[in-house]
Amino acid sequence: MEDSFSAGFLALARHEFRRLKSLADKGIAQVDPTNFFARSDGESNSIAILVKHMSGNLRSRWTDFLTTDGEKPDRNRDTEFEVENSERAEHLMSEWEDCWNVLFNTLEELTPSDLTRTITIRGEEFLVYQAITRQISHYAYHVGQIVMLAKRWRSGEWQTLSIARGKSEEFRANPEKYL
Repeated sequence: MEDSFSAGFLALARHEFRRLKSLADKGIAQVDPTNFFARSDGESNSIAILVKHMSGNLRSRWTDFLTTDGEKPDRNRDTEFEVENSERAEHLMSEWEDCWNVLFNTLEELTPSDLTRTITIRGEEFLVYQAITRQISHYAYHVGQIVMLAKRWRSGEWQTLSIARGKSEEFRANPEKYL
């Protein structure tokens, strides 16, 4: 018999990862190509850098998720925080899509019984459910940064990704409009 809590956890994790990607995509879609690479100062990340870093993390963590360390030997994390002049938004976004698909495909293959298996990330052991929640938290952090930067660059032209100020009553009356 399938454990309903574990099956529910996997369904929720799949939903949350898709929701996070959707928020990031909707924020990125509002930014013009110049601002995709813009940094507020020399120590800040651009949306492009965040996309590159998250892509590297997604590919490393979710490729051969159950059988190899989540920090792959060919990953060079430091270079994820550098964007070369030759890199284009289209290439970074193509990689972004590919890497999210690695995650989604891996999650679809997981079964409830996998949640209590042990995996490693940087040599540290985690139960699968711990690793999943760790990654949800990590991606939520960076998606929030992407949305904040997109909102900053769009300023008054920003289209909210949530319930707009002063629209709570409208939401309560018609929540499906916001789903």
